[in-house]
Amino acid sequence: MRPDANVAPGESASKQRKKGPSPADLGRRGIALLQDPSLNKGTAFTEAERDAFGLRGLLPARVLSMEQQIGRILENFRRKPSDIERYIQLTALQERNESLFYRVLIDYVEEMMPIVYTPTVGQACQEYGHILRRPHGIFISAHDRGRVAEVLGNWPNRDVRVIVVTDGERILGLGDLGANGMGIPVGKLSLYTACAGIPPSQCLPITLDVGTNNEAFLSDPLYIGIPEKRLRGEPYDALVEEFVTAVEKLFPKALIQLEDFGNANAFRLLAKYKDRIRTFDDDIQGTAAVTLGGILSALRITDQKLRDQRFLFLGGGEAGIGIGNLIVSALVSQGVAEEVARRNCWFLDSKGLIVTSRTDLTEHKRHFAQPVPFVADLLSAISAQRPTALIGVAGVGGTFTKPVIEAMARLNKRPIIFALSNPTSKSECTADEAYRWSEGRAIFASGSPFPPVHWNGETFLPGQGNNSYIFPGVGLGVVASEARLVTDEMFFESSKVLADEVSKEDLSQGRIYPPLSRIRDVSVAIAAAVAEVAYRRGLTDKPRPSDLVGTIRATMYQPEYRSYV
Repeated sequence: MRPDANVAPGESASKQRKKGPSPADLGRRGIALLQDPSLNKGTAFTEAERDAFGLRGLLPARVLSMEQQIGRILENFRRKPSDIERYIQLTALQERNESLFYRVLIDYVEEMMPIVYTPTVGQACQEYGHILRRPHGIFISAHDRGRVAEVLGNWPNRDVRVIVVTDGERILGLGDLGANGMGIPVGKLSLYTACAGIPPSQCLPITLDVGTNNEAFLSDPLYIGIPEKRLRGEPYDALVEEFVTAVEKLFPKALIQLEDFGNANAFRLLAKYKDRIRTFDDDIQGTAAVTLGGILSALRITDQKLRDQRFLFLGGGEAGIGIGNLIVSALVSQGVAEEVARRNCWFLDSKGLIVTSRTDLTEHKRHFAQPVPFVADLLSAISAQRPTALIGVAGVGGTFTKPVIEAMARLNKRPIIFALSNPTSKSECTADEAYRWSEGRAIFASGSPFPPVHWNGETFLPGQGNNSYIFPGVGLGVVASEARLVTDEMFFESSKVLADEVSKEDLSQGRIYPPLSRIRDVSVAIAAAVAEVAYRRGLTDKPRPSDLVGTIRATMYQPEYRSYV
């Protein structure tokens, strides 16, 4: 790797190296310096730095380059016996050497992302209390009501720009993991830095520890949260309001990403705060944008129009309804009446098809209730509604059975099959099953990664509908423009950019998302589109730079070692 390979355009390497405080600025020497992950370089400290900061003898004598350190990390990573051990290794690296952690994550993103994010992060959350080494972020418990600002004030950095917060009630497809859900904000913010260059010092993971209804955790002596049933009603709302108010006061430029809240709270909190603060819900809006981006790419393969598609969703929760709402918005922007657009989206929940005759529907489901006869199962719904696309977001593994895929293949020359539930154990079908059961005609995407599929002399590269294609770029655009709000239009524009980033070569191999190796370029393109919405809609007082893309790219964090002497 060239010494200047990670320097932002328009900047010299020497200027990059001078960014940020030095150990001298912060009064770090000796062991204290080696224990500060934002400054520590480990065996890469030079001879001069070892003398200047009292490191002589605290490190082995040989000075190693970052490239040599990376070689050691990869050697150990690849010989670990399991993914959860690899997760623990990377977490430990992040805790001791931030620059090296992000260099490895960026340069080997396709290998590392399944470990720091889905699917391994799901197992990590389930075992969080048992593998915890060093706490990350801020935990705000139900017992902290009345002093939330004081708790947040313990965070050492004041220039926080991105907060990811969860209450742990609906972690991936795994359900209520309580305070153990902290693994999700920590992992998401790692991707904000790796995929979009948000500096780690500007990222803050937060868990609202409001109890759990998970009996296994309540009886686990190593569970890290308060061992109480979940807080509900007015006390819960008051705690959230106190949290939001404290963030507005302490971190006035921060974006709040809502993450893995239960259905009952997710839609309600988003509706309550989206017009007041810069916030979005990744499970609702991020998932919708990455899915719509994949659909738009798929339509480039089928040479069809969005308005001619008929979508059947298995699952009527945050993800499904969010996708449906964004599809409707996209169709309305193309001149389709909203009531007509809603008839393109059909939903099947655990009780059956969502139709107007049902009396058990929540508010967010009623918007998509259709005036047709009720059917109870997926195969009957496919037969009755004849969808062109089947989208799984119910978190129930194996529900796209062979008869289901075969039915979709009979109805469509190129059936669109999206098995989006996470982690892998919750996927509605595997890539191999989708291709094999459709005789190689399916256009497939999944929430968790699957390897290439070889069938009938062809090789298919399954797409991963990974939210990391969307949320880091959206966050970067909001931070760069200092937009006051995050709007649905920003997510619609992000979907279009994501689809445009897929090359003809990708499409020819069945890939409907760009390779993860291009994720930082994709994030920059999405950030620029998001910022343009902010400038166009008057959502910021910050003047638009003449070179928007160049300006955004120049702000991105680059993990490299700076010279301290």
